[in-house]
Amino acid sequence: MATIDQTHTGALASETANIGASQNSNSLQRQQRIWGWIFLSPWLIGFVIFTAAPIIASFIFTFTQFNLSDGSITFIGLDNWRTLVRDPLTITSLGVTFKFALVAIPFWLIVPILIASLLNSKSVKGKPLLRTLFYLPYIVPAVSAIFIWQSVLNTQAVWINRILRLLGVQDPPAWLQNESWILIAFMIIGLWGIGNAMLTTLATMQGVPTELYEAAEVDGAGPLTRWRKITLPMISPVIFYNLVLLSIGVMNYFVVPYIVSRGTGQPGQSAYFFNMHLYKTAFAYGNMGYGATLAWVIFGICLLITVVLFA
Repeated sequence: MATIDQTHTGALASETANIGASQNSNSLQRQQRIWGWIFLSPWLIGFVIFTAAPIIASFIFTFTQFNLSDGSITFIGLDNWRTLVRDPLTITSLGVTFKFALVAIPFWLIVPILIASLLNSKSVKGKPLLRTLFYLPYIVPAVSAIFIWQSVLNTQAVWINRILRLLGVQDPPAWLQNESWILIAFMIIGLWGIGNAMLTTLATMQGVPTELYEAAEVDGAGPLTRWRKITLPMISPVIFYNLVLLSIGVMNYFVVPYIVSRGTGQPGQSAYFFNMHLYKTAFAYGNMGYGATLAWVIFGICLLITVVLFA
C-alpha cells in the first residue's frame, strides 16, 4: 500500500513538474514572440508608410482626376482606364518599350555569359584585373556614364565613327540622331551595366565541379561541347535570375532615353519609352490620376512577365 502511495505521489510530482516546464516554455516563447515583433516593428512601420500606403493610394488615384498643380481630386470612375486604350502616346510608348526589350534582353543576357566564360578560362592572363575592369563601369553613376557615352556616340566627337571609318565604313551612322540607330545606341550604352550580371555568372561558373569537366574530357568532349553540355546547364539558375531582372529593368527603362533625348523621346518618338510617358504625364503635366493608371499598367505587365517566366 505504501508503495502504491509513493508511486502515485511520484507521478503527481512528475506531472506537476511537466506542467511547470510547459508553462515556462510557453512564457519563454511568448516573450521571444513579443521581442521578435519589437525588432521587426521599424521595418513593418517603414513598409506600411513608405510602400503599402503609397501602393494603395496610387490605386485609388486611378479612379480620380488628381491635378498635381492645385491638389484638386475629383472621382471620375473608370475614365482613366478608358482613356488608356485610346491614348496614342501610350500605345506608341508601349511599342517602343517592347521593341527595345525584344532586342536588348537577349543581347544583355548573352554578353555577360560570354565575358564570364572568357574570364573563367585558364588560358586568359590577368583575370583579376580584367574582372575588376569589367565590373567597374557598373558602379559608375548612371548619369555620368550617359554623358560619357553621349560624347562617344555624338556626331561631332565621333569616336566610334572614326574607328568605323578606319575599318572601311564610309558613311557611319548618326547614333543618337537617327530613328533606326538610337535603340542600338541604347543597347551599346547598356553594356556598361552588365558588370553585376557578369560577376554573378562567373561566380556560378567557378562553382561547377571540376570533376564533370575532367570526366567529359576523358570521354573526348571538346571545349565547346563541355561548355554547352556542362557549363550552360549548371549555370541555368543564374541565367534565369538575370533574365527576370533584365525583363523588369527593360520594362522600366527611363534614365538613358530621358537624358539622351532631353525628355522629348526624339528623334521621331523612337526613344519615347513607356516610363518616360508615365513621368511626363504625372509630373510634367500634373495629371497624377492618369499617371497612377499608367503605373499600374506597367506593374501588371512586369507581374505578368514574371509569372510567365516562372511558369
